[in-house]
Amino acid sequence: MLQKSPGNYSANPGGYFMFSYKNKSRLLVCGTLMLGMAGGASAAPAHYAPLNGNPNGSYTIDPQHTNVLFTIGHVGITEFTGHFDKISGTYTFNNTAPQKDRVRITIPAASINTNFALRDQHLRSKEFFDVKKYPDITFVSTKYAPNGDKAGNLYGNLTMHGVTKPVMFKVREIGAGEISYLPKPWGGYLSGFVATTTIRRSDFGMTAYLPEGLSNTIHIKVEVEGVKQS
Repeated sequence: MLQKSPGNYSANPGGYFMFSYKNKSRLLVCGTLMLGMAGGASAAPAHYAPLNGNPNGSYTIDPQHTNVLFTIGHVGITEFTGHFDKISGTYTFNNTAPQKDRVRITIPAASINTNFALRDQHLRSKEFFDVKKYPDITFVSTKYAPNGDKAGNLYGNLTMHGVTKPVMFKVREIGAGEISYLPKPWGGYLSGFVATTTIRRSDFGMTAYLPEGLSNTIHIKVEVEGVKQS
């Protein structure tokens, strides 16, 4: 993809939001995982398929296999996706008593990554996330409502930029089961979900470059993998 060089960067909407994904540390993790799988290849499944184990239990989020992605419109021309490099949290799932389900997630706002250091610095500034004043983005669930097989709606409070608003994530269960052929801390009993929602950044006091430069609507996708604790 064509992109501006750092020397051509300026703090305006035209310089924002180019596609990005993994950083070098995640590549190192992938390499470690591949070595672990190679060492235990005989115990791995013969073909890839989601596991159908029981997802019930309490889990700690694995930050190396969990992604928080956001997509925003750029100058009415395209959509751009960035992510956050850091995330921590826990969740409890009970498919027979969903009223007991709980999710708590914390994302350091300064870990925003759009694959361009100067743009990331601007996004951390007072004009956007103001990370020195509001260092964390948090989500705390209030209710989970199943909606069909392996799906449901997760309700809770999202706090960002010092503002708390109710949001609803559409959740889809991917798989669950014992992964004995991977080394710790990535192996063990795991479960995974994908959750999506849409917010308006103006609801959180983030109005820079509205309406023509950057869209008000932000699509959020969270790909979660957790390690069972109990």
